[in-house]
Amino acid sequence: MKKVLVTGSEGFIGSHLVEHLVKKNYRVKAFVLYNSLSNIGWLNSLDKNILKKIEIYFGDIRDLKNLSKSFNGVEYVFHLAALIGIPYSYTSPKSYIDTNIIGTYNILECCLNYKIQKLITTSTSEVYGSALKIPIDENHKLQAQSPYSATKIGADKLTESYIKSFGLKAIIVRPFNTYGPRQSTRAIIPTIITQALKTNIIEIGSIYPKREFNYVLDVCSAFEKIIKNNKLIGQEVNVCSGKSISIVDLIKLISKIMGKNITIKRKKNRERPKNSEVNNLVGSNKKLLKNIKYKNTTSLNQGLKKTIEWFSDKKNINKYRLDEYSI
Repeated sequence: MKKVLVTGSEGFIGSHLVEHLVKKNYRVKAFVLYNSLSNIGWLNSLDKNILKKIEIYFGDIRDLKNLSKSFNGVEYVFHLAALIGIPYSYTSPKSYIDTNIIGTYNILECCLNYKIQKLITTSTSEVYGSALKIPIDENHKLQAQSPYSATKIGADKLTESYIKSFGLKAIIVRPFNTYGPRQSTRAIIPTIITQALKTNIIEIGSIYPKREFNYVLDVCSAFEKIIKNNKLIGQEVNVCSGKSISIVDLIKLISKIMGKNITIKRKKNRERPKNSEVNNLVGSNKKLLKNIKYKNTTSLNQGLKKTIEWFSDKKNINKYRLDEYSI
């Protein structure tokens, strides 16, 4: 039974990954950003029988000394902790550098010092920018079209340097858009659903960009299969389905599932700067499928139904602040 460390464990994907790993009989240490209230984020929503099997460690990935203590006895590391909101990266790029680049440097140093068997660093499809070819494979040019994507590119390249310079056994995983229960309303699917639960008018930014969407439990399954695979060590790999949908068609699909007649209202403050917008993000999953037995078991229609059902539950929706646009 492997002992694993998950950073960013209290977040959307992180909490689902922790839950998945416990169910797969891993011994899980969950690294949670320190806060004065000892709040463990979405981990608190897990079943008590799962939660009692998790070792919680409070800290900050920007603090190398503090971080290193959490690595004791760990064999695998899933590094998910990051600042992820693209709009906020225009406002506070330095905070993204500190967390996404310096924080990743600290993770890499700890992995070397503690002789970690395998590391997954979580990248993003945003590192590819606007597609120069479709579908986007792992050899696509990296393009920094936002401060957020620039820091994720920096973290990827830093990881690559540790692989080549020090022989670190790491895999750079690039999930394309992930959705599901517990996701922030900064993301497109939750912001559409939560508005539609209140009104028939949806305030949105640009409706023409295309994105592919992967259900969070499928993504977690891919993460776990990837870290067990020796063929992918030292490489980058997309986690994606290869299918995309425009935002306007996504809104129509959600409105159909919810049985709502939705009117779209374009809002300038929800749009990215013109040269920062990524017009089409759809990935190639050939490398993923070649190396692991993986299949997206949840269709977009099925995943949206599950996500809508979760957000429709008052005990869940009440955990969100919905009176203003969250960046």
